[in-house]
Amino acid sequence: MQTDNNIILTHEQIQHKIKRIAYQIYESNVNETEIVIAGIAKNGFVFAKRLKDILEEISDIKVILCEVTMDKTAPQNTVQTSIEVSDYEDKALILIDDVLNSGTALIYGVKHFLEVPLKRFKTAVLVNRNHKKYPIKADFKGISLSTSLHEHVKVTFGDKDVAILE
Repeated sequence: MQTDNNIILTHEQIQHKIKRIAYQIYESNVNETEIVIAGIAKNGFVFAKRLKDILEEISDIKVILCEVTMDKTAPQNTVQTSIEVSDYEDKALILIDDVLNSGTALIYGVKHFLEVPLKRFKTAVLVNRNHKKYPIKADFKGISLSTSLHEHVKVTFGDKDVAILE
């Protein structure tokens, strides 16, 4: 059950963080004519779509949206993308997820894209937890939290976005 004291980010705060991250992505890619926004399936992809919409509002950079899917329980060799390799080869790419927990999804996503020559590669998350089991960092983050290993962060996107600590 959600109570006010376990809400990390309200709907309005999430909107502000997404807009700020979009501006940061634009700033670091200002000389690009096109970039690829690759969102990890489910919430990472929803987050990526929102970033794409804002980037298209604030810049004239062509934004290519990509959905990244994987078996999160056994991610080795299960990463797939909704676009062809040739669509992101030699381009600036930002890998997106909603929450950086252990780093498993992000590190296997990074591994997949590193097998292709890219112009620039960055990562973005809405919530960065400081309990990673892999050496992965978020270049763009909405909020960083120091939580216990037993706590869980859940982001819900919809009419009223919310990030809660369970």
